[in-house]
Amino acid sequence: MIGAQHMAEPVRTDKEQRRLIRMAETISKALPYMRRHNDATFVVKYGGHAMTDPKLGDLVARDVVLMKQVGMNPVVVHGGGPQINKMLDRVGIKSTFVNGLRVTDAATMEIVEMVLAGSINKAIVADINECGGIAVGICGKDGNLILARKVTEMRDPKTGELLKVDLKQVGEPAKINVMVLEQLRRADVIPVVAPIGFGVDDELTYNINADTSAGAIAGAMRAKRLLFLTDVPGVLDKDGKLIEDMTVEQARALIADGTISGGMIPKVENCIDAVNRGVEAAVIMDGRVPHALLLEVFTEAGIGTMVTRT
Repeated sequence: MIGAQHMAEPVRTDKEQRRLIRMAETISKALPYMRRHNDATFVVKYGGHAMTDPKLGDLVARDVVLMKQVGMNPVVVHGGGPQINKMLDRVGIKSTFVNGLRVTDAATMEIVEMVLAGSINKAIVADINECGGIAVGICGKDGNLILARKVTEMRDPKTGELLKVDLKQVGEPAKINVMVLEQLRRADVIPVVAPIGFGVDDELTYNINADTSAGAIAGAMRAKRLLFLTDVPGVLDKDGKLIEDMTVEQARALIADGTISGGMIPKVENCIDAVNRGVEAAVIMDGRVPHALLLEVFTEAGIGTMVTRT
């Protein structure tokens, strides 16, 4: 009768047994990092190919939920350039860019807000919730989370010269209301933030670069890490090899000698700014790698390029 009450366990092959042991060893090796990062805030800038590939998007959502489950406090800040471009094309609005920033008039701003705070934000929230997390989607206008100042000048990435610009309703963070995110943290909720905000000097809505927003939020929250998911392995040297670690001083030197150039300059400058504001480290990493977040957070080698103060 005893045998009838308990179904026989399937016999595992040696190969399957070794696979399970390796899995257990991997989880065991992550334990020190779980303890080290307990109750720490990690700001994740979610963008690039991972946002447009459903399989990678699902893995990012799973990683974020796991981070929350083991006691960390992830905050997701997302972009959405390709999706905005698609919607603007659909309604017949042509975009112009100045050094990578979209000139955003009132009509364009309506579409930007609709796409960022609407469809993209809620899709990311749905992905996280489907993976067992509890996420809430907000934008910088909610609770005055991000108050913005109009961008009036920017640095030419080729010459370094400071140029006067009029990008219409394009802003940069002037103030972050941390209380909004702290309330969500205390409620055990994962915030998903769309980077638009009210003007600090007017009542306009501003389109804010997602990298800049993530850096400002990480700095204001004194986050342990700022993690940029991108479509590149990280910062490369002049031989095309990955630079795994660099200080703020080294990063500035690499910008000055042209090693860091083009679109990588603002990303590195956001890392520098966040670290100078009190973030322990900022990492530029390849979001196309499956489970990139877990590899960075729970392994010694990490992934991508880490920027630290010293």
